Amino acid sequence: MKLLSVAIPCYNSENYMEHCIQTLLTGGEEVEILIVDDGSTKDRTSEIADAYAEKYPGICRAIHQENGGHGEAVNAGLRNATGTFFKVVDSDDWVNEEAYQQILSVLRQYQEPESEENALDMLVSNFVYEKQGAKRKKVMNYRTAFPKNELFGWEDVRFFMKGQYILMHSVIYRTSMLRECGLELPKHTFYVDNIFVYHPLPHVRKMYYLDVNFYRYFIGREDQSVNEKVMIGRIDQQLLVTRLMLDYYDVTKITPRKLRNYMISYLEIMMTISSMLAIQSDDPVNFQKKKELWQYLKKHNLPLFLRLRWGFLGQGVNLPGKGGRKIFSVCYKITRKFYGFN
Repeated sequence: MKLLSVAIPCYNSENYMEHCIQTLLTGGEEVEILIVDDGSTKDRTSEIADAYAEKYPGICRAIHQENGGHGEAVNAGLRNATGTFFKVVDSDDWVNEEAYQQILSVLRQYQEPESEENALDMLVSNFVYEKQGAKRKKVMNYRTAFPKNELFGWEDVRFFMKGQYILMHSVIYRTSMLRECGLELPKHTFYVDNIFVYHPLPHVRKMYYLDVNFYRYFIGREDQSVNEKVMIGRIDQQLLVTRLMLDYYDVTKITPRKLRNYMISYLEIMMTISSMLAIQSDDPVNFQKKKELWQYLKKHNLPLFLRLRWGFLGQGVNLPGKGGRKIFSVCYKITRKFYGFN
């Protein structure tokens, strides 16, 4: 069995996928690199995937499928994974090679745990916003939230700051845990990386935080899914993902308490992002969709609605009238500039 399986969803990715693969190859024979060609048609993605599989037969595998979207590419990677642990690296991102070796060293310690109590379910590391043209690289770390360099549970979690969330870039999961929790991402849907992180959380018992800047998250292309204009154009998919996440669990009943609070905080940011996109679109149709999303939450989980609607962010995105939307828009732009996202 491999130590780590890394799935690389690729769709017309010839311009950047090789850099991603090359950084992952430095992990050696312990790592399995699953290059998932998600029905690419416009470039050499398929050919490049096959070339790496032929050149590195003990490490790289090419998986070809009809186009199913990012989520289905991740699903394909998980179905084919033989590693003890599983990670997703998008084809336009890459990893820091020095930090990579430290990651693998930690995973080796937990590949064959002595008991279930010592099984590592989720390893968390830092990621860097590699924003095109930015001089200062924003680093997302978790020093306030997690103890370093030790196995811990939810009862040991400390304090998450605003804007400090566990994202797909941060996590490596135990493969068997992902399968046992029934993780299946929807097809032809963007922003499912939120589901990838959120859905398994109640099944995570033991975690490990390694304070290294491992994942390099590239942002800045105009056609990128996290570009604000693109996100507004795909607002229906953002709303769909948010509703799915609202439906997975009654988070008000999740235990332990610190896990419950974190999952509620995650839903709060999802509601905020969905609302923000509607406001930034300046489109009455999207304003109505925003209203319907909040009504959906109110109907299906009143206690959660009250907590989110009357929290700081909930009040901010629901300021009344055109003036309220303008105030929120200004605050959002300031926050975006400070944190360096989009």
